[in-house]
Amino acid sequence: QVQLVESGGGLVQAGGSLRLSCAASGRTFVGYVVAWFRQAPGKEREFVAAMTWNIGSTLYAASVKGRFTISRDPAKNTVYLQMNSLKPEDTAVYYCASDRRTIAVVTPSRYDYWGQGTQVTVSS
Repeated sequence: QVQLVESGGGLVQAGGSLRLSCAASGRTFVGYVVAWFRQAPGKEREFVAAMTWNIGSTLYAASVKGRFTISRDPAKNTVYLQMNSLKPEDTAVYYCASDRRTIAVVTPSRYDYWGQGTQVTVSS
């Protein structure tokens, strides 16, 4: 059983940066894909970025590519989402998700483990 805990959300002005963290307990991320999703009020949960832990390959949504970077720290069993050049439309609750697979997928229902979410608010 994997338990995920997100941190790092907050309020930032447009153009600013935040770094989200997703720490796992219960087991390591070895053999898993770790992804970030976000959900704004009244909208469906959408894919943001994912990393295949074993090989470090990454996948990004078009809306964040070039602004967000997903990375990992194996020593801390933690995945990060560095978010730069933030826009008001990035405002959402950000969720970390994980699933035992070797290829990243963008569909939320394909992920078995979820964190509690962390709020990111970008003011204009």
